[in-house]
Amino acid sequence: MRRTLFGLLGTVVLCGLIAWPAAGQQGAKNGEWRTYGGDLGNTHYSPLDQISASNFDKLEVAWRFKTSNLGPRPEFNLESTPLMANGVLYAAAGTRRSVVALDAATGELLWVHGEREGARGSAAPRQLSGRGLAYWTDGREERILYVTPGYRMVALNAKTGDPVSGFGQGGVVDLKLEDDQQIDLVTGEVGLHATPVVAGDTVIVGAAHRSGGVPRSKTNVKGYVRGFDVRTGKRLWIFHTIPRPGEFGYNTWEKDSADYTGNAGVWGQISVDEELGMAYLPVELPTGDYYGGHRPGAGLFGESLVAVDLKTGQRKWHYQLVHHGIWDMDIPCAPILADISINGRTVKAVAQPTKQAFLYVFDRATGQPIWPIEEKPVEKGTVPGEWYSPTQPFPSKPPAYDRQGFQLEDLIDFTPALHAEAVKMAALYKLGPVFTPPVVSKVDGPLATLALATAGGGTNWAGGSYDPETHRVYVFSQRSISTLGLVPGDPRMTDEAYIQGSARTGARTSGGAGADAAQDTRPAAAREGDGGGGLTVQGLPLVKPPYASISAIDLNRGEILWQVAHGETPDNIRNHPALKGLTIPRTGRPGVIGTLVTKTLMIAGERDFFTTPSGQKGAMLRAYDKASGKDAGAVYMPAGQTGTPMTYMLNGKQYIVVAIGGTGYEAEFIAFRLPNSTP
Repeated sequence: MRRTLFGLLGTVVLCGLIAWPAAGQQGAKNGEWRTYGGDLGNTHYSPLDQISASNFDKLEVAWRFKTSNLGPRPEFNLESTPLMANGVLYAAAGTRRSVVALDAATGELLWVHGEREGARGSAAPRQLSGRGLAYWTDGREERILYVTPGYRMVALNAKTGDPVSGFGQGGVVDLKLEDDQQIDLVTGEVGLHATPVVAGDTVIVGAAHRSGGVPRSKTNVKGYVRGFDVRTGKRLWIFHTIPRPGEFGYNTWEKDSADYTGNAGVWGQISVDEELGMAYLPVELPTGDYYGGHRPGAGLFGESLVAVDLKTGQRKWHYQLVHHGIWDMDIPCAPILADISINGRTVKAVAQPTKQAFLYVFDRATGQPIWPIEEKPVEKGTVPGEWYSPTQPFPSKPPAYDRQGFQLEDLIDFTPALHAEAVKMAALYKLGPVFTPPVVSKVDGPLATLALATAGGGTNWAGGSYDPETHRVYVFSQRSISTLGLVPGDPRMTDEAYIQGSARTGARTSGGAGADAAQDTRPAAAREGDGGGGLTVQGLPLVKPPYASISAIDLNRGEILWQVAHGETPDNIRNHPALKGLTIPRTGRPGVIGTLVTKTLMIAGERDFFTTPSGQKGAMLRAYDKASGKDAGAVYMPAGQTGTPMTYMLNGKQYIVVAIGGTGYEAEFIAFRLPNSTP
């Protein structure tokens, strides 16, 4: 369905010591924002500087666009990042994942396109608005491409919103076909929240599934990645993320488990280096987030960063970040392409943020680690039938940018009494360093393994950002506790021997902390709480703050430069009677937060509501000095950030646009700019 409401309005980067004509890591160009991450390297960087520390506090709302009527019900969790090209802003929005074109100066709706997919859409594992869309032009024609909840890729004329008749069948490519496997067109469990990636005339599409804490079966749809011709929709290549017989990596799956195991999709953003002709695929783990007894072996290419040829899909190199994953670490976000300077030598690098709060850095041409990554012994677990990798890879640089595993020193310590109560609670659980395995839950203990920086901790789908001028990565992370307990699977519901759950409460019916939030239709605050995960002491998070941080990491040296708690202290902590009289520094607030980098600022909004000094309920869009991490201004938003911000310049004015929403607040895009009188 498409309705035209109004007529449409009509380099070289210095890297270290060398002027390098880098593609995909120089940021958004010409004051526009033509791809999800600003460029194909997902830097989320723009060199614009009209908005600065001197005037950030003066930002005012330029326009707003509510998404409430774009679907059968309102959306509260709008994760989309818009694009801007030629004065038009394009975005995916609403519970039916419509596409809208807006006047980028005023927010006026120009056209809207939506697909009614019936039972197929209702059965989709990845619903709501998704993360965004892709833009393509050859200088004459402009197209918008996106993936529907029902896993169909649609190409639209960017000027009119009409489907492109020469693309696929009437403008649509059915992604459940030509996937080298049989997939039920209605109920087949595969979809996507991430955007397609367009590089040259190739569009690349990944795959996602329902959360895997309680899988229906050890068998599932496989998350293959494909490249298509952007003009015709013809399939150009496919990469089997779970190898087929005779393919590289098949022997890492014991007992022929590669034949029936599924998942191992790429549900995060894909990055591309057009100069090298390579695409970088962040692959999640295979079926069963916390139990892998049915898939013995290291299991390539699960939880691997894989570089493939842009034109053929052939593997160039790979590095497995987690062997035989049983922690739902996935690789949830875009690899960041970064040209860095190592001992005076320019290196084409790729930096991968992760849930485990390691930033893995490789030479993106060869796959060689920039700094040594050591295979270290890790604990072998005791879950019957499980296969355990004897070692896991540990980067020597940069150091972990958030807490990992769980130790007594991670417990709440506002007061001695609260800490003592927390120690008693922790005694019911297994504690240990990163890669401590899950346990079978027992009523008399341990109930589960406690872990930070696994399923819902560390860095999730929003990933990080990168400043190509200073060679610094900025990455948000959260301290969200996962309880990694297993109970026997009910054979009436699954053929998995063990699934996530507790001996006290039974099996979980969702993916728990590791679930991708966008598939949950509840408002964000109904899922995430106010900090530190679900375990509490007198209503306070079991883990001590900061509950969320932003870290600046120097990629030339592999060092953390600064860290700040991101997000104001939640009301339930600030006003808690047990903390009366105490001075509580800013604690940060968890969520999934994306960052934006400009010439002088690092910008990120807070997730969910708190009471501002003026007495208003809302959240703040914050700016930090990107060199020091010091506060550089803040502006009020009526709800929390739910999508990663972007920025552009139009008619001499710089705009920042961000998606917001939350409990009781229907999602919208809100655009900020400086008042006309501001210098």
